[in-house]
Amino acid sequence: MASDWGLLLIRLVIGFLLFGHGTQKLFGWFGGPGLSKTISGMESHMRLRPAALWSTLAGLTEAGGGVLFALGLLHPLGSLGIMASMIMAILLAHREKLWAQNGGMELPLSYLVVAVAVGLIGPGAYSLDAVLRIALPQPITGDAGTILVLLGVALALATRAPRQSATPSGA
Repeated sequence: MASDWGLLLIRLVIGFLLFGHGTQKLFGWFGGPGLSKTISGMESHMRLRPAALWSTLAGLTEAGGGVLFALGLLHPLGSLGIMASMIMAILLAHREKLWAQNGGMELPLSYLVVAVAVGLIGPGAYSLDAVLRIALPQPITGDAGTILVLLGVALALATRAPRQSATPSGA
């Protein structure tokens, strides 16, 4: 059916783009910064603590979520991983502006919406779940996963380092 081909196309493109983005963070592949620079950036710019944990989780949810999403394997876990990463990206790095050319949320918001839509629709007939006849229990997996994503985002935000005072020293 055409809709299954459409889902396959969406899953492959978005999934492998997210895989690449995650491996940029983790390993420096595809011209990325690698884990040590990702940790440094998340610590200094995003104020995440512990930065090594959150940086590793960001890379793993993007890379691992991207692979699961692309393959249509263990649905909806890939969608949930992408959702977690994109919510964090929007809140911590891109929320001030909309358009990507200005460093805005356009791209992570697009990834988020696609992940939510495929999470709700399912991976389609051309997925490893369909081929292997795997089905995680629904709706509990999606509902519980969404709650865990939101709790993880809340925890990451709650453990951020406080903002540095703009008051000059000695004043």
